[in-house]
Amino acid sequence: MSQWVALLIAMAAACVVVISVVVLRQRRVPDDDDPTETPDVIEYMTMMIGVIYAIVIGLAIAGVWEGRGAAQDDVLREAQALHEVSARVQVYPPDVRDRIRADVDACAAFVADKEWPYMKNHGELSPQGTALLDTLRTDVTQFSPKSDLAAQAYQPVVDQVSAVDQARTSRGQSAGATMPGMVWFGLITGALVTVGLIFTLQIRRSGKELLLAGLFSALIAFLLFLIWDLDSPFGGGLAVSADAIRDIVLGGH
Repeated sequence: MSQWVALLIAMAAACVVVISVVVLRQRRVPDDDDPTETPDVIEYMTMMIGVIYAIVIGLAIAGVWEGRGAAQDDVLREAQALHEVSARVQVYPPDVRDRIRADVDACAAFVADKEWPYMKNHGELSPQGTALLDTLRTDVTQFSPKSDLAAQAYQPVVDQVSAVDQARTSRGQSAGATMPGMVWFGLITGALVTVGLIFTLQIRRSGKELLLAGLFSALIAFLLFLIWDLDSPFGGGLAVSADAIRDIVLGGH
């Protein structure tokens, strides 16, 4: 099932549940009940709880969005470092140059085509991708420069391989969900409390009130889904793509 279909189902379900509870509750309200009798303190507490929850959910969205941005930066740094390795070995002997470039292409192709699904399913880097990077590092470091140009390029190439490793490690740390379970408990509990406050205010069955109740509950469901989706930068519907690696590395030569 597509994540966007799941989102629509969750939003529709939230609307149906809230509206159904309102309708069923209204049937049990006495005819002489006056909704204007709601104490002012309850209205004040309702407003404060809503404001506090809005701040909390806003901070959660900002946190997971920042995490996604950091993951995107890691991918760009990894792609650029791989490209630099491939470009800087231009002054190497043809056999060494071709072998290192083949290693770079193998790393990039595997990461873009196979490691991305692996990260989505397992929440970590694949051992085969690590092995390919080790092969690249070995071929780079075991080369003994014979010319001045190759000697000048040797250390920068080694540094770029190290940059690839660092960016890859950072990408691996972002592969899984990062939101702690306690935060999710607070978000879900806050959503239940916030939506439940609709009934505290003695909402009636008028069309406007039912529409607002449904839209409010659907909005809460959407925001929670958005946080859940962004919490996994490489596995959600808004996941970081491997296009940077394909375009910069595989499309660079």
